[in-house]
Amino acid sequence: MRTIALSILVIMMISPPGAAPPILIKGGTIITVTKGTIEGGDILLRDGKIAQVGKGIKAPNEAVIIDAAGKFVMPGIIDAHSHIGVYSWPDVPANDDGNEGTDPITPHVRAEDAFNANDPAITRAIAGGVTTIMTVPGSANLIGGQAIVVKLKPGRTVDEIRIIGAPPGMKMALGENPKGVYGERKQMPSTRMGNIALMRQWFQKAREYNLKWDAYGLRKEKDEKAEQPERDLKLEALSDVLKGKYLVHIHCYDRDEMLAMIKVADEFGFKIKSFIHGLEAYQIADTLAAREIAVCTWTDWWGFKLEAWQGIPQAPGILASKGVRLVFHSDSPNQIQRLWLDAAKAVRYGLDRQKAFEGLTINPAWTIGLEDRIGSIEEGKDADIAIFTGHPFDIYSKVEKTIVDGEILYDRSKEKSPLEAENDR
Repeated sequence: MRTIALSILVIMMISPPGAAPPILIKGGTIITVTKGTIEGGDILLRDGKIAQVGKGIKAPNEAVIIDAAGKFVMPGIIDAHSHIGVYSWPDVPANDDGNEGTDPITPHVRAEDAFNANDPAITRAIAGGVTTIMTVPGSANLIGGQAIVVKLKPGRTVDEIRIIGAPPGMKMALGENPKGVYGERKQMPSTRMGNIALMRQWFQKAREYNLKWDAYGLRKEKDEKAEQPERDLKLEALSDVLKGKYLVHIHCYDRDEMLAMIKVADEFGFKIKSFIHGLEAYQIADTLAAREIAVCTWTDWWGFKLEAWQGIPQAPGILASKGVRLVFHSDSPNQIQRLWLDAAKAVRYGLDRQKAFEGLTINPAWTIGLEDRIGSIEEGKDADIAIFTGHPFDIYSKVEKTIVDGEILYDRSKEKSPLEAENDR
């Protein structure tokens, strides 16, 4: 624990809050993701934004200059499916705040209300080039609750790191997890039939709740003293899903369940933004591409339960080749530290390199509704940058620096090894 605390202090000392001068990154290979690659390019960061991108940019007098010659510069990595903050390290029951596993339908619970902004996993993720995450509730429930999108900045409060204006997200889940949790209690859902039946039942309730409030609105126009219906936070959240106010993200491995949930969405008139994990999604790639449903997945996580048995390392390449928005996600405070290597493995199994970079950056930005702010190196976007010692898909490359909103929050050259940290005690 002392080593973790020291790491937090070191990162905070690199760039204290509110003290970020302009930064000029010079002479690197800039992977913009959306505007091609610039060899020997420069990036000027000012006031938390990307001010200029190109060659021969002159440094302002007060600028910090980073020599990126021989290095690779890419947008900060975005993890669109994380549990950091609601399942904090250390992994003890006191920190298990990601699943309100007392009711299969909990759309009114919010990850922000449990988010631990001091989770040590945040500093480790930054060291892996990750700058933004969407933290979601777990998958014990059919409808698990509301997501929170944050910039990774140690030592800040939840309100300081959450991205104001990020579209709200709603986490749902199908498959073995919810039916296993509640089936053991002899409670619905205990089958995949029960999963879908309960989804339809509660969306019907939400539809009726909408009608009730619409009728109240009409009555109030005629009579200001009209009696207001009783407010129900659970149905209110679900009714907002039906109104399109939430981006819907669904934990699902099985292709047939994905198709079943698409039918539910069609029946009740809402859109699915992404299927999470989606190990069988490659089998219905054409359908997902036509409906613009992203797939957040891994390259080689498979076989850890029966519904994950048909995962293959070629899946990311198949999905991208069919026009599906491919997203690499972690679902893990360990894997988030090496997300770029997951993309590299997918390249080894046929994924186009450009699509791999998109899967780490602009596609997850689209999935969480922030593609206009993050996910690529373009003038006017947030100054979120990861600098690598070599090509990001080279297994020997390491993250050298991570910059979030124009602040250098990780610098490998200023990090102390475990031995050095031990000697300082």
